[in-house]
Amino acid sequence: MKKEIICTVCPRGCHVMVDGEGENILSVDGYGCKRGLEYASGEFTHPVRILTTTVKVEGVEHDLLPVRSDKPLPKEKLLDCMAVIRSLCVKRPVKQYDVLAADICGTGVNMVATKDMA
Repeated sequence: MKKEIICTVCPRGCHVMVDGEGENILSVDGYGCKRGLEYASGEFTHPVRILTTTVKVEGVEHDLLPVRSDKPLPKEKLLDCMAVIRSLCVKRPVKQYDVLAADICGTGVNMVATKDMA
């Protein structure tokens, strides 16, 4: 199976063609640097994403706290993680980088606050 992947590692945005099946990569063409080769290979075999979103804050009706994953999450786990995050309601005060959901969905990734909230 051939797949075109647009590299996002740098502003060049190389169009990389990856040919392979599952975890087996046969060829990678069109990358402009070693980081592009690594990105396209990883995106083909096991895509990951940093998850950024917001959570509810207890006692505050319309204020939300921005959060993000501290490491990239497997792309196929994003919706499961969002279901967990949707059920969260944090208590103030919260400090930037406080862990709000540890090892979310068994991924080994934590959801952390991205700002202080008194």
